[in-house]
Amino acid sequence: MNESLASLLLLTLIHLLSLVSAYDFLSAGSSLSVEHSSDVLHSPDGTFTCGFYSISPNASTFSIWFSRSSKRTIIWSANPLHPVYTWGSRVDLDVDGSMVLKDYNGQIVWTNNVSASDAGHVQARLLGTGNLVVKGKDSAILWQSFDSPTDTLLPTQRITAPTKLVSTNRLLVPGHYSFHFDDQYLLSLFDDEKNISFIYWPNPSRTIWEKLRVPFNSSTSGALDSWGHFLGSDNATFTAADWGPGITRRLTLDYDGNLRLYSLNMEDRTWSVTWMAFPQLCKVRGLCGENGICVYTPVPACACAPGFEVIDPSEQSKGCRPKTNISCDAQMVKFAKLPHTDFFGYDMAALRFVSLDFCMNKCLHDCNCKGFAYWEGIGDCYPKLALVGGVTLHHIGTTGTMYIKLPKGVEVLEASIPQSQPFGPKYGPDCTTTDKYFIANFLDMLKRQQSELKFLYFYGFLSAIFLAEIMFVALGWFILRRERMVLGGVWPAEPGYEMVTNHFRRYTYRELVSATRKFKDELGRGASGIVYKGVLQDNRAVAVKKLAEINQSEEEFQHELTVISRIYHMNLVRVWGFCSDGPHRILVSEYFENGSLDKFLSDRKSSEILLGWKQRFDIALGVARGLAYLHHECSEWVIHCDVKPENILLDENLMPKITDFGLAKLLSRGGSNINVSKIQGTRGYLAPEWVSSLPITAKVDVYSFGVVLLELLKGARVSDMENNEDEEVEMVLGRIVRMLNENLQLDGTEQLWFPDFIDARLNGDFNYLQARIMMMLVVSCLEEDRSRRPTMEDVAQMLVSVDEVTNATRAEGSV
Repeated sequence: MNESLASLLLLTLIHLLSLVSAYDFLSAGSSLSVEHSSDVLHSPDGTFTCGFYSISPNASTFSIWFSRSSKRTIIWSANPLHPVYTWGSRVDLDVDGSMVLKDYNGQIVWTNNVSASDAGHVQARLLGTGNLVVKGKDSAILWQSFDSPTDTLLPTQRITAPTKLVSTNRLLVPGHYSFHFDDQYLLSLFDDEKNISFIYWPNPSRTIWEKLRVPFNSSTSGALDSWGHFLGSDNATFTAADWGPGITRRLTLDYDGNLRLYSLNMEDRTWSVTWMAFPQLCKVRGLCGENGICVYTPVPACACAPGFEVIDPSEQSKGCRPKTNISCDAQMVKFAKLPHTDFFGYDMAALRFVSLDFCMNKCLHDCNCKGFAYWEGIGDCYPKLALVGGVTLHHIGTTGTMYIKLPKGVEVLEASIPQSQPFGPKYGPDCTTTDKYFIANFLDMLKRQQSELKFLYFYGFLSAIFLAEIMFVALGWFILRRERMVLGGVWPAEPGYEMVTNHFRRYTYRELVSATRKFKDELGRGASGIVYKGVLQDNRAVAVKKLAEINQSEEEFQHELTVISRIYHMNLVRVWGFCSDGPHRILVSEYFENGSLDKFLSDRKSSEILLGWKQRFDIALGVARGLAYLHHECSEWVIHCDVKPENILLDENLMPKITDFGLAKLLSRGGSNINVSKIQGTRGYLAPEWVSSLPITAKVDVYSFGVVLLELLKGARVSDMENNEDEEVEMVLGRIVRMLNENLQLDGTEQLWFPDFIDARLNGDFNYLQARIMMMLVVSCLEEDRSRRPTMEDVAQMLVSVDEVTNATRAEGSV
């Protein structure tokens, strides 16, 4: 008892010390920094804390968590999909009420989208309810976190039609389960996968009246009160087992898809479940993924159907994959019988009062049919388009059996057929068989036996001492080995963990094969290699480029990658890492859903998005800034050598990011001679000196930028501007440059020929001053004599200047 009181006193003192350095509120013009642990907001009673939460050594989220639980329990996060770096990131509160989260490089990751013209005295406070609010004039709430929940609902916090809970894992990565109102305004749990949402709670097979719900309400809301009772406008209701006042609670949609109500035990500061939507977790839809079957062992676990193997042992929801391909030929397949098993959903049909043979033949001769569920005695047959939501359990009064398609050569042993053992020993693999089960324990295992924990702590302490000794020996060996290899000019190879600089990681070829699904999803290709889409183990989407004709030694390749790793600019694609396994040379970089600029220019009729004038100007300015950084600000002079729309990616805000920089031979800052053995670049964007055997300088990028600038003005590729098939691209550019040069000499600023020259789809909606400067830059950048071309620094400065003049003029006009 004395030990418990001492522990409680120590936790209380630590908590009080943290409150001393924390803030009661955040005033306008102030910020919270990720670097200072004291930069947090706390609620008046200290129950909640708001600040930066570290999900990894280098990544953090702006979150709210319970302060009094034994472990930080996150209840809200502003940026779960876009963590920020743990250095240089901050949250700013502006005078207009806008709260902005910025990454280390100033990039805006999240904002509350508030911009009040008369905000008054703005403050941000964390209330005792756990609600982060931004208040303005007369204490009016301009924004509150309660309106945008993540995976948790707190007492008095309302869930409405526009809001929903989404499951997240321990790294705050969103899952595929959600809780919100459906199209009949009924509160439901959804399984969102393959662009389809399935309702799995309340039971979709029951009618609305059986569910005791009221559809199509004029008001849509639901809330948990301070006593532990939840009531929705559709009559959805449930109550905590410890119903009563004075208890800290939270309603959370967990990563396993179960909606649970938790209560905090103030003695040991741990959470206990006081209500859950699914006492039987296997009834949660899609819990074990495609081809996976949920079994009771007696705790819930996942097993693969016969003939299948687990995809990812660390993530059961990814399901199982077939060990061998299943033929469409009816003569080459058979059915494996799985008693007391069903796969919910994806029914191709519902056939009543049919025989087993009829049902089997129906599925056998349909290539899309993966199996069928059959109820003997009833004659119900349900052919399946996909094997999802598998569960096995002996249901009293039914004899449902699942039959799945398998190749004839696959042997199905009785021990490989998953069966629930709710009253038996814990389910495990039969090591004597060729089919191994994958078992995954779920969140239901919330409590451990106290005796096991005691032994665990004791042996864990002994193991820690033993491991510490091993680590000292290993560290000494590693240092000696590293120094020996550095002296020998060899790059040490710790696959997947070697860092060139921060955020720059060495991946193994096997990792990238898995991330790209064996390089299946091709994004594009060029002279330097092929780009594929990949997803890393931390669920980060990346672009994976397999480099072609990279013949440098390991030391030279290391040097070039070291230069690339030091390049940081908002208009350059971030390179995350590389692979150098044997003959493989691969770069891993940021991925952008909008793709490259060429998609907005190459096919004008099918283009989904028409770039507006401001977007085109911003793209031109961003590319100019990125190239100017490469040419003039890098520690080593970098020439891109292949500037073209395919190498200009657009982020979610259509801001440009230059990719493939640094792939050409890196130059010394003072030299004009380079060891380029052949022409690099793309036809139409090549400067004349490439074919004239002249020394290559940064002016080749200036020429290519001029072509891109022209394409932005015209809204089309230079290859599509030919008058006839016999006219070469170089002739087209020469003709256009001469015409521009002549017309720009005419008197007047708002030239009548501008609308005819600029993309007709803009309908004349463009800025004449900006258009004129861009045309002048096209002429100067495409000069055949490279000495007459401007530098990218000059180009960027001209675009910045005209942008400032335009903004100033616009501001004066609005006054």
